[in-house]
Amino acid sequence: MRSISQKIFENAMLNPDKQAIICGDNVLTYRQFSEKVSRISRALKSRGISRGDHIGIVLPNCIEFVICMLVAADLGAVIVPVSSHLPAKAIHHILQASDVKHIITMGGTIKDFLSSGLDFTFISGVWLSVDIKVKAAISMRALIKEVPSDIKALNIGKEDDPFILLTTSGSTGDPKPIILTQRTKWNRAFAAVELYKVTSEDRTLAATPLYHSLAERLVLIPLLTGGTSIIMPQFSALEWFRCVQKNKVTFTIAVSSQLRQISEQLSSSDAKNSKIKSMRCIVSSSELLEPKIKKELLKGLHCDFHECYGASEIAIASDLDCEAAKRKVNSVGRAAPEVDIKIVDKNGNDLTPGSPGEIICKTPMIFSGYYKRPNLTAAAMYGEYFRTGDLGKLDKEGFLYFLGREKDIIITGGINVYPSDIEYTLASQGSVQESAAFPYTDKRLGEVVAVAIVPKKPKEFDLRGIKRYCAENLADFQMPRKYFIVNKIPKNTMGKTMRRILAKQFCDIMGNKKDG
Repeated sequence: MRSISQKIFENAMLNPDKQAIICGDNVLTYRQFSEKVSRISRALKSRGISRGDHIGIVLPNCIEFVICMLVAADLGAVIVPVSSHLPAKAIHHILQASDVKHIITMGGTIKDFLSSGLDFTFISGVWLSVDIKVKAAISMRALIKEVPSDIKALNIGKEDDPFILLTTSGSTGDPKPIILTQRTKWNRAFAAVELYKVTSEDRTLAATPLYHSLAERLVLIPLLTGGTSIIMPQFSALEWFRCVQKNKVTFTIAVSSQLRQISEQLSSSDAKNSKIKSMRCIVSSSELLEPKIKKELLKGLHCDFHECYGASEIAIASDLDCEAAKRKVNSVGRAAPEVDIKIVDKNGNDLTPGSPGEIICKTPMIFSGYYKRPNLTAAAMYGEYFRTGDLGKLDKEGFLYFLGREKDIIITGGINVYPSDIEYTLASQGSVQESAAFPYTDKRLGEVVAVAIVPKKPKEFDLRGIKRYCAENLADFQMPRKYFIVNKIPKNTMGKTMRRILAKQFCDIMGNKKDG
């Protein structure tokens, strides 16, 4: 492989006037984009940013975020992307744990940091504001003026340099940043290119937060292949339709919670009056989509529809072409190229087809460990295989069925109950928009199944009918013993259900608190 910055600058030389990146009304051609990257790289190098330095990026979805990604790749620096929506204390915790030396953010955020009462002196290098000028930082506009115009990469960054420290947890607890090298991000981008037949003609949409691995990959895919990258500043289903139509989007990977909203929007008058004709392929990521939603999306979007399974540490591990494998629509597909998937018991022994156990994966797209956490890294591996902490099973044809997070399994009377089984059943009933099963403490059985339900039509919702349907379609040990009607299911920024919040919320309400 060539370095990431080298490849993108080559694309700029080949097609300088082609649209490289679009975010809202802001558009940069390859010439404009590469020139900004080149000038900022040289300016930051002159200000002391060196290969291996850690740069905190605390920005919303914007073109400046992508520019800074590529500047870091060019310099061989490491970015630490953090959600700008977190409170200052949480951001401080993550940046300090990640040994951040320089920071790039909004001027208003810098003011918030400095007035928070927290000690940010560990960020001893460059403070860069991408918008307004503030006393404690240099503005990006002023930085660009420090060097003459040029379209030339420094190419200091090499393929095995750490590129991104991605924090998977730690906003309130103990951060465990994932190390992703330039080679890993390159491999992940081109694995998706091969899997979904992406070309330089594609216009790829990133509608998830850029501080997460998925959106970063969706930005790199078009820039490395000479295509066009389109970024949504913020997601809503209606704006998604407008963005796709306006920018003639052809490819995207979306999280399941977004696709549920898109499916609902398909039946609205706004969607019917603005049919999407450009889309070639959509991939569902994050949590499982109900088969009914998959069918509605296939029917309404008229394009290839895939579902994938993976994790931040390993990227895409399996893929399902929903049209080509209709009889396997409840699965998440077969292993992606060069990926090996196994199901093992608690001792790491391989299990036979059909037997549930932990999903482990061997892949060339694997992370390089958790930053400064060698024991945690070792505990996450079985030899060359990454332990996902997810439960699943493989059938005889090699299709993977995801059963849920190991920590989310409900153990009632010693029997394992998988939340997905209850949620799939409720989804097929017809009156449930969304649901989430979670454990509820019980003195006799330890735990029983509880379920939070979002009705499609709250005023017409028949809970007795739901209970009858569950009794007819679930085993006795799977039957929910507690039902809670809610307005929405709590999710994180990547659309994953936060079952622990439900368990804590409703156990506390009922005066039945769980230990831990």
